[in-house]
Amino acid sequence: MDTINTKWLLLIISLPTNSATARMRIWRALKTLGCGALRDGAYLLPNSALHQQQFSDLSDETVREGGSAWLLAVHAQAETEIDAYRALFDRSGDYAELLHAFSDARKTLAKLTPQEINRVLRKLRRDYEALRTVDYFPNEMSAQAEAAWMDFVNAAELILSPGEPHSINAVIPQLDTNSYQKRTWATRRHLWVDRVASAWLIRHFIDRKARFLWLDSPDDCPAKALGFDFDGAAFTHIGDRVTFEVLLASFGLDSDRGLVRLGAMVHALDVGNGYVPEANGFEAMLSGARQRVTDDDQLLAELEVVLNLLYAHFSNDPQTSETKR
Repeated sequence: MDTINTKWLLLIISLPTNSATARMRIWRALKTLGCGALRDGAYLLPNSALHQQQFSDLSDETVREGGSAWLLAVHAQAETEIDAYRALFDRSGDYAELLHAFSDARKTLAKLTPQEINRVLRKLRRDYEALRTVDYFPNEMSAQAEAAWMDFVNAAELILSPGEPHSINAVIPQLDTNSYQKRTWATRRHLWVDRVASAWLIRHFIDRKARFLWLDSPDDCPAKALGFDFDGAAFTHIGDRVTFEVLLASFGLDSDRGLVRLGAMVHALDVGNGYVPEANGFEAMLSGARQRVTDDDQLLAELEVVLNLLYAHFSNDPQTSETKR
């Protein structure tokens, strides 16, 4: 018997009938955790240090509100009991609703403005990530949802950022920043995640006196300019790396912890692979900046402040967890 699947945490709580506000607050917290309900007042979670702390906090809050709470470690005694416990965490119905939402939103994309598309992306990303967080036993439905989410993101990006590069198979060259000073760099206009982050990287770590051109079409790129993040550009997607990560590897910057973690965030947002908690916040700020400014020079100036702060966070916060790929 798999010992990991036989260990569970059981929280049993009881609150006074006159504690309606506290009851609702604690119930919402239990719902956010995705607990399995054995009965009213008895809640189950897979055993882990994080869940133990979360249940302990709720237990303490219950007692402070004049209720009673018991936190117990329990063990499943048979395979049938394991199956019954796991069934409490079946998210198939939630995923079915999410897949329906993806499908409905997909049909409307072509009619929406960029601002409206960004709002839909933020909402659905928030809903998707919230469900993934409590999907303790992923199954075929979770795999279908991941594929549908990536399809939706790619469809939205094709509208928001036409001309997205296709990944190529090539060896990433090792380059010297000294040979890339005071150059003209060019990419597609209406900057989005990979392009704005790459421009920030170029200006702050590769070519501090870089001049940027924002192209209506990649075909407009001057012969002497260094193109990035479009098909045929000097720097573009290679293998499973987005342009930002290719620039890191090309100029020997991939040993910088802060830049690597920033690259993981860019990767997650650009191709929908991986999860970085800060990604949603950055995407929201980028979307907001897009609505405020009138051109890409202003957009880059606004986002440089954000990217500087994120770089400091990723470089210095020892609690930042490693990104999963």
